[in-house]
Amino acid sequence: MGIIEPGIGLLFWMTLTFVILLFLLSKFAWKPIVNAVNDRETSIVDALNQAKLAKKEMEDLKADNERIIREAKMERDAILKEAREIKDRIVGDAKDIAKNEADKLIEAAKQTIESEKNAAMADIKTQIGALSVNIAESILKQRLDNNEAQNELVQNYLNQSNLN
Repeated sequence: MGIIEPGIGLLFWMTLTFVILLFLLSKFAWKPIVNAVNDRETSIVDALNQAKLAKKEMEDLKADNERIIREAKMERDAILKEAREIKDRIVGDAKDIAKNEADKLIEAAKQTIESEKNAAMADIKTQIGALSVNIAESILKQRLDNNEAQNELVQNYLNQSNLN
């Protein structure tokens, strides 16, 4: 017998040991291993299904988030537009009020200027009248230094009054 050729006895004991091992494995280990593999397969399938569900939920959430973001942007734009309109209205109202106040002030200033102008004109007329009287008095004093000039002036006035 050579080193490479197995003997019949060795072959018999190896086969018997293998069959006993196979019987023991099938009796005690095979079912738990198969059950563990089946449980593992089931858990993997469940995990894949849950991952698909989670992925679908994430896509739904993403779509909801995008919709919410779009709605928020539209609402923001509406609020900004309304704020601009309110600002424009407030600015316009303020301009109108300021214009009205300015018109009132201008009108009051015009009235004040007109009344002061009238007062100044009246004062000027009074001063001109007084000045005219003073000038006339001076002229008359110079011309009427003698009695004959006085009589002539009185006669002149009388003649003019009779004519009117």
